[in-house]
Amino acid sequence: MSNDLNEAAVRAARAVNGERLWASLMHLALFGARPDGGVDRHALSANDIAARSWVIETAQGLGFEVSVDDAANLWIRRKGNRTDAAPVIVGSHIDSQPAGGKFDGALGVLAGLEGLRALDEAGISTDRPIDVVAWTNEEGGRFERSCTGSSVWSGAMELEDYLDDIGADGARLGDALASTLAATPDLPRRPRRFPAHAYLELHIEQGPVLENEGLEIGAVTAIQGIRWMNVEISGHGGHAGTTPMADRRDAFQAAHRAVAQLNASMADPKDVLRFTVGRFNVMPNSPSVIPERVQFTIDLRHPDKALLDERARCITPTVEAAAAPCIASISPILFMDPMPFPEEMIAGIEATANQLGHRARRLPSGAFHDALYPALVCPSGMIFVPCRGGLSHHPDEWAEPRHCHAGARVLTAKAAKLAGA
Repeated sequence: MSNDLNEAAVRAARAVNGERLWASLMHLALFGARPDGGVDRHALSANDIAARSWVIETAQGLGFEVSVDDAANLWIRRKGNRTDAAPVIVGSHIDSQPAGGKFDGALGVLAGLEGLRALDEAGISTDRPIDVVAWTNEEGGRFERSCTGSSVWSGAMELEDYLDDIGADGARLGDALASTLAATPDLPRRPRRFPAHAYLELHIEQGPVLENEGLEIGAVTAIQGIRWMNVEISGHGGHAGTTPMADRRDAFQAAHRAVAQLNASMADPKDVLRFTVGRFNVMPNSPSVIPERVQFTIDLRHPDKALLDERARCITPTVEAAAAPCIASISPILFMDPMPFPEEMIAGIEATANQLGHRARRLPSGAFHDALYPALVCPSGMIFVPCRGGLSHHPDEWAEPRHCHAGARVLTAKAAKLAGA
């Protein structure tokens, strides 16, 4: 995988139509559109099914092969000269958070489709096929375990392990999946797993680094590792007006001390580590009752596994010491190691951006993405473009048209080169 673009890859990038891509993004945002300008397009919902139908119709109208697999991952193929060659895959997802934005995930899918169209219009053939994929349930907004489709495709999870998951609306994932597949009964069925030559994903940064530095492209070095934990602190309840302070075992005060100590122990002068207490429940949650029990969550992230593990190991002793005389219990929810991308892929994205005249830098991803699962089975990389204020998972999420165009150009050129243009 050379870092230098050839003439065909450059021509493909020049053929990417930014206005057409923008129109596609705005049209897709109509499926599940909210009055505040955001998008509500839960995975496997009616809005998701309608959006998929539009993507399918658009791709078929352009002459591309469309198929689906058992996990409802949607595949769009531009044929290569070698029918037996493993494809280059580009893509992301089109499901959203309940109050999401127009660009998270959608940009990667529609830029991939625009790239296929640009290759056609430039008259460029590739040795390998290029597949655009819309992965199922990346967000986890309806069914909590996210990246369902990509984890099944990679072999990291079995589809059957997800089928009995119950969504926020009470729906069973297996039933919603069956309804989604039934909506497109004529589509050919792909195997759950097949070899891939490489994987690329374009995404908004969901952070402020590129915008703050006036850059157009991020070459993603790794997806941060994550440690999610649930903390429960048990004390004694009692009357708020009659129980002496010295006799109390106040679970809230214990939790407050624990969080303060954790904040101090997680300090990072480089500001790379991310530590968040995102959910905090107090029981019985009455103004005149001493809290008897508190539950809160910990979200710890860092791109370096050794440092991540070091900080994670200090959580239990820190919480237990700070919570005394109350009793603390810490249980894991999710442990995901960092996923570094290959240096050759990172350098190739960076070089592609520079050759096309786009300012770029390397940076890690603070959020996790579908790309972490293809990275288990083939060389993978991610391309970031700025989003206004670093805001995402929000109706005000915004990416400038010129940045979407730049990202699509880099994606198309790099995919073309990897596919043997």
